Amino acid sequence: MKHLLKLLDLSTEEIIDILNLADQLKYEQKHGITHHHLKGMTLGMIFQKASTRTRVSFETGMYQLGGHALFLSSKELQIGRGEPVQDTARVLSRYLNGIMIRTFEQSEVENLAEYGSIPIINGLTDFCHPCQVLADLQTIREYKNKLDGLKFCYIGDGNNMANSLTVGCLKVGMSVSLACPEGYHPDPQILEFAKVYDNFKLVADPKEAAADADVLYTDVWASMGQEGEAEKRKLAFKGYQINDDVMSVAKPDAMVLHCLPAHREEEITAKVFEQHAADIFDEAENRLHAQKAVMVRLMAPEK
Repeated sequence: MKHLLKLLDLSTEEIIDILNLADQLKYEQKHGITHHHLKGMTLGMIFQKASTRTRVSFETGMYQLGGHALFLSSKELQIGRGEPVQDTARVLSRYLNGIMIRTFEQSEVENLAEYGSIPIINGLTDFCHPCQVLADLQTIREYKNKLDGLKFCYIGDGNNMANSLTVGCLKVGMSVSLACPEGYHPDPQILEFAKVYDNFKLVADPKEAAADADVLYTDVWASMGQEGEAEKRKLAFKGYQINDDVMSVAKPDAMVLHCLPAHREEEITAKVFEQHAADIFDEAENRLHAQKAVMVRLMAPEK
């Protein structure tokens, strides 16, 4: 593994390896065991989209690994004034040990990897969010003690989260049921990947998708950059909510996850959110541990 651009690029074994290392690093941190695997190294963090969890978790993670993180706003970089991404990649490769980028176009991430000579980590694009899904899988395994054989249900927009969750969950042996309204399905590339799996289903009815689910997941109806569509989307997604009615058909011990931020009473009720707050905030914490594992696997010197 040279980069983390999208989960489509990773094998099942590589995903499990990252999760195992994430568990180990989490254990060590909780028990005060120092793990300076990236001592003296620097991660550049390019942000073209706003962030809470991504910035804080990567910056904290690099510190805990003995390295340093640089916040690089696109407003302050030449890339924001028209410098080609391939030139930025070649320059930053001379200064840094790795780059994390949070941006709009997946092509920007791919171009950084093509023209740079250091590891590139996708911190989010409109196409996918691999770091979040690695943390999600870590959390599911913590709660359920396994991944293979579980049923995963996603309700809502077929966005970057739906894309990455579909790939990640199928690759680790989970069955996946998505409930998305017409016109808001996942990317065709993802549906092409998923169609070879007998345990994948895309439906219109949230309760059909949630039946006997071990894990339920949702995301906001309007993501960053879609604020102008908010009212239109509220109409399209009416009924695509995790609520008591949906939970009634899932397994009694089903967990609920949300990548945050959450809009209560839209994609999830406040009641269900608070009942599963432990799941959701353990998931948020695991962004730190999963991303540390990714950085160690990509950036740590080979021994």
